[in-house]
Amino acid sequence: MNLNRINELDRAGVEEAFSSCCGSRSWAQAMIAGRPYASEDELIRQCEASWQKLSTADWLEAFAAHPKIGDIESLKKKYSSTKAWAEQEQSGVGGAAEELLKELSALNEAYERKFGYIFIVCATGKSAYEMLGILKRRIDNPPDEELKTAIEEQKKITRLRLEKL
Repeated sequence: MNLNRINELDRAGVEEAFSSCCGSRSWAQAMIAGRPYASEDELIRQCEASWQKLSTADWLEAFAAHPKIGDIESLKKKYSSTKAWAEQEQSGVGGAAEELLKELSALNEAYERKFGYIFIVCATGKSAYEMLGILKRRIDNPPDEELKTAIEEQKKITRLRLEKL
């Protein structure tokens, strides 16, 4: 994390930087409002505090900023600003058997139909097989429980990306 860079960026630059960490505009604006940051700990505290204050609509906006797990074409087209990070985070999907990818894709679609948003998981360090297992376990969750789980997974992703700045 480059704290000096975060503090010194102009408004457009810092907005782009924070938006690359989390697709919620409200979260990014709260992070901008917290500048300058005296320490990385202060930045992380602001990240956590801002995250807790978001509405369901803000969390759904953050979810929508992600490509579906394993959807490489989506990465290339829609998510060019976070493409490199998303590719790293989803690297466990690379080289997976076509059969596994088809099952992952089908369950992703079923999940989105059921919950109204894409399957969110902190994919860093997970194989396609592991992500499929997580998806299979979570697809039967009640909607309120699943939203809480997705929010926590998004929070992990946001924090990892913030640390990469």
